[in-house]
Amino acid sequence: QVQLVESGGGLVQAGGSLRLSCAASARTFSRYARGWFRQAPGKEREFVAAISWSGDRTYYADSVKGRFTISRDNTKTTVYLQMNSLKPEDTAVYYCAARTIATMTSLYLTDYEYEYWGQGTQVSVSS
Repeated sequence: QVQLVESGGGLVQAGGSLRLSCAASARTFSRYARGWFRQAPGKEREFVAAISWSGDRTYYADSVKGRFTISRDNTKTTVYLQMNSLKPEDTAVYYCAARTIATMTSLYLTDYEYEYWGQGTQVSVSS
């Protein structure tokens, strides 16, 4: 069964950094578009960042642009979210996602476009 497993969440002070990882259980994920979303308590899930299958194109929500970086490893099965200059408002459960039907350079920005989801990892930023 195909799975996405996130790791790297935790508690950090404002201004600190964390790196989230999302490992895929199947090599076929190397050809999937990937994304990160987050959901804060009492709020809807929101888009954070996306990366194309090729890895050459990325896109960020305005709220994280310049602070977060999405990337994927050489095998393209693991995706990372490097989060710098964290703010209390970044506190949320972070989810990674994968879309199977994708062109090499397409980006997908809404949660309904993704088919596979990880279980989520908690990120808490204290002020």
